[in-house]
Amino acid sequence: MSTSVNIVVGSHVWVGDPELVWVDGEVSSINGDEAEIQTSTGKMVVSKLSKLHPKDMEVPEGGVDDMTKLSYLHEPAVLHNLAARYEINEIYTYTGNILIAINPFQNLSNLYDVNMMDRYKGASFGELSPHVFAIADAAYRQMINEGQSNSILVSGESGAGKTETTKMLMRYLAFLGGNKTAAEGRTVEQQVLESNPVLEAFGNAKTSRNNNSSRFGKFVEIQFNKHGRISGAAIRTYLLERSRVCQISDPERNYHCFYFLCASPPQEREKYKLASPSSFHYLNQSNCYELADISDAHNYLTTRRAMDIVGISESEQEAIFRVVAAILHLGNIEFAKGEDNESSIVKDEESLFHLQMTSELLMCDPHALEDALCKRVMITPEEIIKRSLDPLGATVSRDGLAKTIYCHLFDWLVDKINVSIGQDPSSNNLIGVLDIYGFESFKTNSFEQLCINYTNEKLQQHFNQNVFKLEQEEYTKEEIDWSYIEFIDNQAVLDLIEKKPGGIIALLDEACMFPKSTHETFAQKLYQTFKDHRRFIKPKLTRSDFTIVHYAGEVQYQSDHFLDKNKDYVVPEHQDLLSTSKCSFVAGLFPPLTEAAKFSKFSSIGSRFKLQLQQLMEILKSTEPHYIRCIKPNSLLTPAVFESINVMQQLRSGGVLEAVRIKCAGYPTYRSFFEFLTRFGILAPEVLKGNFDEKEACIKILEKMGLKDYQIGKTKVFLRAGQMAELDARRIEMLGQSAKIIQFRIRSRLVHKKYVSMRLASIRLQSFWRGELARRIYKLRRREVAVIKIQKNLRRCLARKDYLDIRSSAIVLQSCLRAMASRGYLRYKKQSMAAITVQTSWRRYKAFSDYKRLKKASTISQNLWRSRTACRKIREEQKIYLEEAKREEEGKIEEEANRKEDIKMKHSLQSNPSKGDETDVLFECEAAQIEIDEACPFIKEPSSPDDDGKIETLNAEIKNLKVMLQAEKQRADEFERKYDDARASSEGRRKKLEETERRVDELQASLNRMIHSMSNQVAELKAIMNTPTKSRYTSGHHGVEFTSINSESSSCDSDFSFPAPDPSSGEFSPLSPNSFKLMVQDISAEEISGSESDKEGAFDDFF
Repeated sequence: MSTSVNIVVGSHVWVGDPELVWVDGEVSSINGDEAEIQTSTGKMVVSKLSKLHPKDMEVPEGGVDDMTKLSYLHEPAVLHNLAARYEINEIYTYTGNILIAINPFQNLSNLYDVNMMDRYKGASFGELSPHVFAIADAAYRQMINEGQSNSILVSGESGAGKTETTKMLMRYLAFLGGNKTAAEGRTVEQQVLESNPVLEAFGNAKTSRNNNSSRFGKFVEIQFNKHGRISGAAIRTYLLERSRVCQISDPERNYHCFYFLCASPPQEREKYKLASPSSFHYLNQSNCYELADISDAHNYLTTRRAMDIVGISESEQEAIFRVVAAILHLGNIEFAKGEDNESSIVKDEESLFHLQMTSELLMCDPHALEDALCKRVMITPEEIIKRSLDPLGATVSRDGLAKTIYCHLFDWLVDKINVSIGQDPSSNNLIGVLDIYGFESFKTNSFEQLCINYTNEKLQQHFNQNVFKLEQEEYTKEEIDWSYIEFIDNQAVLDLIEKKPGGIIALLDEACMFPKSTHETFAQKLYQTFKDHRRFIKPKLTRSDFTIVHYAGEVQYQSDHFLDKNKDYVVPEHQDLLSTSKCSFVAGLFPPLTEAAKFSKFSSIGSRFKLQLQQLMEILKSTEPHYIRCIKPNSLLTPAVFESINVMQQLRSGGVLEAVRIKCAGYPTYRSFFEFLTRFGILAPEVLKGNFDEKEACIKILEKMGLKDYQIGKTKVFLRAGQMAELDARRIEMLGQSAKIIQFRIRSRLVHKKYVSMRLASIRLQSFWRGELARRIYKLRRREVAVIKIQKNLRRCLARKDYLDIRSSAIVLQSCLRAMASRGYLRYKKQSMAAITVQTSWRRYKAFSDYKRLKKASTISQNLWRSRTACRKIREEQKIYLEEAKREEEGKIEEEANRKEDIKMKHSLQSNPSKGDETDVLFECEAAQIEIDEACPFIKEPSSPDDDGKIETLNAEIKNLKVMLQAEKQRADEFERKYDDARASSEGRRKKLEETERRVDELQASLNRMIHSMSNQVAELKAIMNTPTKSRYTSGHHGVEFTSINSESSSCDSDFSFPAPDPSSGEFSPLSPNSFKLMVQDISAEEISGSESDKEGAFDDFF
């Protein structure tokens, strides 16, 4: 990277950009030490030559998988390579042996399935594309081959994907070292994997940067036995964020378990008297209650299943969620001022309800719980004083109790998981996976952020020591040709925080010991102590804030709550209350305190965390480290978005660019002379036989292998990247060839020895068995002659018997089939005659119906004509009546004649009643009479007594006519009903006829199959009769003759040849050649109208 590159007009370069960090362009002109660049975005930029970086135009469009392969190693090349690979969903990239993982913010399940695990199992590092499985496999192989413990450090800022990467590492290690445990059929690897959902439920929460942020550190030690199988595991946790239980900010959430329980099944919520998260104080401080695309109800069930797998019983699970519910109810207890302003009481009925629920869930006395929250006991040498707390003090006491309960519950979960999984005391090999909170810098940074960033400073120093400092020190110690490279050392920041005395943690502990200390006095102490420290800055316009310059940048801390958060109070009232709980689980969380602990009011969380961190670093230093740097591509947490500024800041703060430069320019692989000769001496046996010292022997081996650019130190051989893999490949090849030669020699010797002994034994066996064989052959030949004679006679008898049986069966079949065909023909004739009878009846019925219809039409015509004639006569009579009053008598006589005519018409209708539709005639006559009355109205004259009598007579006749009309209507309805019945009966007969036709078709198909089967049987009979071993027989009575099975035939019917009956015999009548075929066709074509029993009877006759 230090090599200067000449930049001329037309060169492709990278130039700085305020938005994209780096943008590519082409140099258009150079003026002194400045150049004018036409960028790919269309802008014209002027920049100094010293700030330009050359661009490699031969880099593949999708980037390279190892950044040590880049021709130009600088910030823009690394950034562009990561962006190009991220664009095609290649989220993993090597930097030497360091893996860079960019969070895709989407599910890429195909990258982590079983097939992918099989691909990376046993593959050499770098042989396949970069992957988190490759790092895990390298750690596992190194542990197995060299017997050294390994550790995998997953680092990165919050939201970069450390937790998911850790899960994938543990899954792959479980895949490699899977083994069944004896207890309960659960595997250790299953328990280790399922511990993740449990710990995430109780230790992870949503922050402003990450929806599943780990609020504790976790180091998982996976132990392996000598066979490489998982034999045990241990989980260590660090610094659970206690304050989150009681205090959260928008849009963050509390720990997941609270929301899981609020989304549990209704019976669970009813049992714990839970409602929606918005009804609890510890949850409604933020407006975020649900996460997009995540179901809290489903996660609740997942957590319960994971608890079952890791060995937490049902009763323990019940107790765990009782405690979680109790914490929610505890947070809803509010306090008000009591009788004395310095005292406090439960505020209202709602608070009393939550107090009662808390006591029931914790199984303690509600009055004792209220006293523990509202009062404090002070022990003096003279007496015991019980002091009341004001509402604010009671609220602080309530929150302190909630935090204490939750922390004890979390610690119990971790201990329970460790006990359930179990540890292998005989294991000497382990792989540790570290998943710890990333670097944090928020608007408000408190004591938790200081501890988290202090942890990341420690891990960064470990990274520097192993990747940078140790390599350079090794090169210097070995006196090889190496240019010293400076690196960023953060020891000054660590001294600022942890140095004792005088560090921030030490000063914080000192301030916590004095009752009158405040956050302002603590801040002033920091200002005075570190006013000249280059890593400490006092911000302007603040009285208690301070800024630390971390390796990743400046972070401003607010010291308002530092003192309270550093104090791990031991409240005797809380301890005594919960240790005497009736619930054994709750009492077990709070074992009785010792006398010394009761009087110790303060325990420093910062100092305890510092001690835990030192122990962790000791473990990491005793293992071979592997690094995975997780990168958060954007702050929006959305896929396919790559924010260059954000990524570049993480690359710089993570030391990735320094690792690229050193790993490419240095010698990542080195071995001592003895180790090198022990491992690779087989490549040059003549060197080992010669009288050479170790250094000279190593040089001769390397020269023989044709390697270049290696370095020989005082005690070690330093190899370039990839050279060790090349030597190992040649070594494996030679070992394989040697093994084949050894196996060949040994197998040849063993086979020859076996051959000689077997040859001697076989000669003796052969001489004995040849004599025995000759005797047996003689006996067999005698028996064969006897058997042949027996078989000949037996076959003759059997053949004659079979022939006679088949002949008699054929005669019976012919008789039955002909009888069945005759009966079928008879039934067909009967049905034909029945059909003719039905047709005759139907035609007669149709002719009679036509006759009735014509008769009805004639009657209607006559009635209409008579009606019109009567109408004309009436009009004439009325006219005559009006004109000639004197002819009244004659009109009366003529009217009497008309009346008689009507009577005669009535008698004529009565004497000729019609069927069916004749009632329509009466309706038409009545309508005609109405028309006549309307057309020819009578002029009413003064009536006489005789006229009144005639009118009454006419009215009576009209009534009689109406009665007759009603009777005719009834008869018409009756005939219509009979017609419908006849039509329904005809439809039923039609359907029955169709069913009969269908059954006939089925019968025809069955008959055809039977004939085909019989044809096959007869063909077999022909074959039997024509075999050379059988004689042909001729019957004297019937003259039966069978044709050869190989004879030509045109149809399947001709294959079935029946014996021809004797014409003189009285049993059979002469039949034409196609008579049987016609019979079959008649049977198939006939319409069987009988019942099912008739058809079954036909077949019964046959059989």
